[in-house]
Parts: sequence; structure tokens; C-alpha cells
Amino acid sequence: MKTALTIAGSDSGGGAGIQADLKSFAANGVFGMSVITAVTAQNTMEVRSVQDMELPIIKDQIEAVFDDIPVDAVKIGMLSSPYTVEVVGQALRKYQPPYIVLDPVMVSKGGHHLLRPEAIDSLKKTMLPLATIVTPNIPEAEVLTGIDIRTEEDMVEASEQVLNLGAKSVLLKGGHLEGEPNDLFYDGKTMHWIKGERIYTNNTHGTGCTLSSAIAANLAKGYSLLDAVQRAKQFITIAIQHSLSLGNGHGPTNHFYALYEKAGYFQSEMELK
Repeated sequence: MKTALTIAGSDSGGGAGIQADLKSFAANGVFGMSVITAVTAQNTMEVRSVQDMELPIIKDQIEAVFDDIPVDAVKIGMLSSPYTVEVVGQALRKYQPPYIVLDPVMVSKGGHHLLRPEAIDSLKKTMLPLATIVTPNIPEAEVLTGIDIRTEEDMVEASEQVLNLGAKSVLLKGGHLEGEPNDLFYDGKTMHWIKGERIYTNNTHGTGCTLSSAIAANLAKGYSLLDAVQRAKQFITIAIQHSLSLGNGHGPTNHFYALYEKAGYFQSEMELK
């Protein structure tokens, strides 16, 4: 069985971070492993507090996995501090996994900064050159490039700038623009627009984590970059379409909808009612 490792923060509400990544790995058919970089106390409405893990335990988690279990792909999420960025970067340079998917997590849905401002330069200098693909949304891409992104033409320019920072490819997510949420994939040679359909729901907690980990899972299974991105886009679209109205804020996506449907779970529930 193929494997994928997530290096990210823990979400006590279960909708994003490590929890979303492991669900996404499982739903996409790979065995998931995890390195926790920070523990967040959060729910669908807010992040109440964040506790960074100590650097030695982050390093030990990474080494414990790589020294024993084959790692077919790595997904990187919340890194929080420049020190965490450096520790993770050193480990990845040592072990050189075949694929690294970087989700440059910066701000939570509720507005809490998950990446400290002083860590942005470290992320750009250390992590982007290691990334097989980086998956920023519009606000994240603006921070990384300094470009105000208001149009699809701006998205093209920003994607080129992200590659200039060292990433091998980029998926710039267009959901923050007006109109349909079209994403731009660019690998330095080919630009490919991945069309989307806007789904009107408040339950979008963890969508970025879920998408990037789905890309990592599909890369682990041997799909090309573009195929992995397209399959992940299909997966997150279904997960959002059937999102869960849990809590009083931004509810989570439904990672396992397709599996539940295939197993006849929903039909069984209707019969019981």
C-alpha cells in the first residue's frame, strides 16, 4: 500500500489540519502518517489558542517515520514559526521524499494567524525550493509574491512568481475571486485552468488541507502532477457538495461521502428512519 506523511498542526475540531489530512489520505486510498507541528484549540468558529510543539519532538517524529516506513509523498501544512520551518526543511533535505506538496497555511477561516509573519521569509527561502507543488489560495499567493490578485491575468503573473521562488509547480486556487472558482496549474511549461463550480455553503473548514493532502495521495499512487491535481479537485468538490453542518461556524467537508454512498450507508439510514 502506498503511503503519505502529513507534517502539520492538529485541529481539535477535526475539520482541518492533521485530522483532515489523514481522512483525505484514507479516502484517496493511501496509508497516512503524521508529524504534529502544533496543537490548536479550535472549533468551527474560532482558534482559541495555539501551542507549538518543541523542535526536538518535531524532528524525532519525522525521523521515526522515515527511518522505518517508506514515505511515497509528503504534505506540509501549518509550520507556525521560522524555527519549525528550518527543522522540517533540514529533515526533508536529508530524506528527500519523492514528492512534497506544500500548502502554505497562513490564516484560519476565523482570521487567526497560523503562520507568524516572521516565518514567511523562512517559508519562501526554505520550503518553496523543496516543493514539488505549492497550493496557495489568493491571499496566500499575494503574501508570497507581493502581487494584488484581482483577475485571472493576475493569477498567471502570481503563478510565474511562485515558480521564480523555487517551487517546481503551483496550483493557485481561485476561489477568492468573483465568479466560478477556477484554479490555475502551472509547472513552468504548461498552464492549465481547472474549472470549478461555486458551491454555496458555509461549510468549508479544512478545504485547503483536504485538497493538498488529496494531491499528495494521488502523487503517492503514481499519477502525474496534473492528473493528481485534477483528481484531488474532483474529490474536494464532492466533499464540499456534501459538507457537514456541524457546529455554529464553518462546518467541515465530508471526506468519506463517496465511500459511504458506495457502501449504501445513506440508503440504510433512510430505511431505518
